[in-house]
Amino acid sequence: MQVNVTVDGTEHSNEAEPRQLLVHHLRETLGMTGVNVGCDTSNCGACTVHLDGRSVKSCTVLAVQADGREVTTIHGLATDETTEEGWHPLQRAFHEEHGLQCGYCTPGMIMAAADLLGQNADPTEEEIRDGLEGNLCRCTGYVNIVRAVQNAAAAGNANGNGSASAPATEEVSA
Repeated sequence: MQVNVTVDGTEHSNEAEPRQLLVHHLRETLGMTGVNVGCDTSNCGACTVHLDGRSVKSCTVLAVQADGREVTTIHGLATDETTEEGWHPLQRAFHEEHGLQCGYCTPGMIMAAADLLGQNADPTEEEIRDGLEGNLCRCTGYVNIVRAVQNAAAAGNANGNGSASAPATEEVSA
């Protein structure tokens, strides 16, 4: 099937098998290797992207479901409000607060956090932990990840998408 999708602001038109997952379409067809495959079971959140401005696990979405829609990956997050290094404020906060160790979960964590801060610019620690639920880190213990999100929220400019309220990770229907 033909899939027409805008990824990180660039329109793409490619063939995709009806059963191909969005995560594999992004990685294998479009070369977006920052979208990680962590578990193949939708448990870890390493593949989190924004679909039409909302956080989703791209291993739970078929590529054909993204037809005609907009996807933002970690590759395209730093396009609006960037730091001097060209990073999104959340990327900078994760760096400053040591919110990563191996880094495998980091793209998904940042994408989930961007959606959270887009809904709630000043979340409590509990709200941050709830907002990141479903994104697993096997290295850090989450203390520095939560601190990084707090740091970005305090900076007041970590809004990843400005969308209205809904769960941080939502189901996508065909």
